Order: sequence, then structure tokens, then C-alpha cells
Amino acid sequence: MRLLVIEDDKDLNRQIVQALEQSGYAVDRAFDGEQGQYLGETETYDTVVLDIGLPKKDGISVLEQWRAAGRDMPVLILTARDRWSEKVQGFDAGADDYVAKPFHMEEVLARIRALLRRATGHATNEIVCGPVRLDTKAGRVVVDGAPVKLTSHEYRLLAYLMHHSGRIVSRSEIIEHIYDQDFDRDSNTIEVFVGRLRKKLGVDLIHTIRGLGYMAAPSVEEASGKR
Repeated sequence: MRLLVIEDDKDLNRQIVQALEQSGYAVDRAFDGEQGQYLGETETYDTVVLDIGLPKKDGISVLEQWRAAGRDMPVLILTARDRWSEKVQGFDAGADDYVAKPFHMEEVLARIRALLRRATGHATNEIVCGPVRLDTKAGRVVVDGAPVKLTSHEYRLLAYLMHHSGRIVSRSEIIEHIYDQDFDRDSNTIEVFVGRLRKKLGVDLIHTIRGLGYMAAPSVEEASGKR
């Protein structure tokens, strides 16, 4: 999953980005409204963390222009604790949730997990596909009760496919959602990661849909039926 953090306080921006990366997300960052709006319009994100009080362009204006342009990614706004009016403005502009400053980082992480779950139709932090269980809170993968150790990119790929289980996901979509902006993206590495995942998981979960992409499904029959 790929996220964008727009926060002008450099220390807070760094802390949020670091916490998200440690939780297994690919993260881009921006420090003002103009830069953040541009990234939100030109890149693909699964969720955005957006501060309202930004230089150059305020967060409400950024959000309004995204929604007017049809950008529908979930947005978590950051507001001042005593400014209830900012929360109302944020929701009216198209925000999906908010956190008031100062906040505990665990709350931000929990709200982001909730936004990602709702966006992909999952009710809990644990996603199950056949014998594979993905705990998005703990960042843990278990197959038939046995834990599986994955690299950060392997985990991101598996998490994205399992969040969208039963749906064909193209290579280009995968690249847009598991790499941050600065990563040297190469579609050939997706095949490498898929091969590694299949070997480590040891079960028939990730299916190649020839000419279209990949699908996480518990059986070949289910994958074939989705073509």
C-alpha cells in the first residue's frame, strides 16, 4: 500500500513517515499544499494524511480540488484539537476521517488501517485467503498456522494482492501501489517478488492471469473464473 503524508512540520512529517514505513507501507511526503496537491493529482495513493494548516495552499483547498477533479482516495485530515470548525470543513470538503493534534501515533496508524479496510471491503485487520492469514496490524503473515518471514517489498506486494483478493491486478497497478516516488521502478522485479512469495508461502495463492496480471485467490478454479 502506498501513502502520502502532507505536513509542514518537518519533525512531525518525519515521525509519521517513519511510523508508516515501519508498518510496511510505501510513503511519499510533501511539506506544503502546492506540492501535496500536485502529488495527489499525478500519483496513485491508497490513503493520504493531510494537515489542514499548510503553507502556500491550505489543506481544505487541496482536498476540495482533489475531489472536484475526481480523486477519490481516502483522506485522513490532521486538525488542531480546539478547532472543531476545521473538522466540519474537512468532512464537507470530502475527508474520510480526522485526528486532532497532538495525537498518539498508534491512533493515526489504526485510523489508516481502518480507511484501507473500508476502501477494499474488509471488516477486520486480519485478511484471510485460503490458508494464508495477513495481520495488517502486526505486519505478520501466517500459512497454516506457521509464520512466514518476508522482506518489506514482498510484504507490500502480498498485502496489496490480498487486500484486493479475487480481483486481477495489473503489473502497472502493483508498481504504482508498492513503491514510493523515489524508488527505481522496474516491472521485471514484480515477477521476482511473485516468485519469491510463491516459494516462501508454499501454497497455491498467487495466480498469473496471462496478459492481464496477478490475482490472489485460494484456488486455481476461482482465479480462472475471474478472467
